[in-house]
Amino acid sequence: MTGPWLVVGLGNPGPRYAAHRHNVGHMVVDELARRTGATLTPASGPGGQRPRAVSASVRLGVLPGGVPGPAAVLAETTTYMNESGGAVGQVARYLQVAADNLVVVHDELDISFADVRVKRGGGEGGHNGLKDISRALGTRDYLRVRVGIGRPPGRQDPADYVLSDFPAAQRRELGWVVDRAADAVETLVRLGLDATQRIFHAPLE
Repeated sequence: MTGPWLVVGLGNPGPRYAAHRHNVGHMVVDELARRTGATLTPASGPGGQRPRAVSASVRLGVLPGGVPGPAAVLAETTTYMNESGGAVGQVARYLQVAADNLVVVHDELDISFADVRVKRGGGEGGHNGLKDISRALGTRDYLRVRVGIGRPPGRQDPADYVLSDFPAAQRRELGWVVDRAADAVETLVRLGLDATQRIFHAPLE
C-alpha cells in the first residue's frame, strides 16, 4: 500500500477513564508513541475546526538493514467513545488517508483477554465506537487491531464491564498484552494483513 498510515486508538478522554478496559486502544497508541519517542499533541483540523484528537507523525517499526519503517500518524480520539467517528473522519480527511491505510485499535469483548486479532472490515460486534466510525467514513472496510478483553462474568452489564478497570490478575499481564498489540500494528503496516494474521492468530507457545 502507498501513502501515509493513520493508526487510531479508541477510548474515552481524561484520567477518570484511562485505566478502563474500553481505553486499551489508547494504551496501545501510547506504547507506539513511547517506542518512537513521539509526543501526542492536538491534531490539526480542516478549516480551523476544533481538533478532536491528539496525534504525532512517526515511523513505525524497523525494516531490514535498520531502515526506519513506514511513515504513519498516531492518533487518539479525545471524544467519548460513542462519538469516535467525527474525530477519526476529521483526521483521515485532513491527512487524505484512505480506509485501506486506516488502522483502528480497540477493545474486543468477543476475544479472550490477552488475545490480539487483526482483520479488515466486517461487523462492529456492538462496539459503539466502531459503529460511529463506520457511519462517519461511509464504509466498514478499514483495518482493526482487536485487543481481547473477554466477556463480563455472570450477568454483569457489558457497558459497566468495559467502563471498569482490569482486575489485579489481568493488570499483571496488561503490559505484555499492550506490547503485543503494538507489535501487531507495526507488523501490519510493514508486512500487510495476511502476514500479520499468520503471526498473531497462531496459538501462543
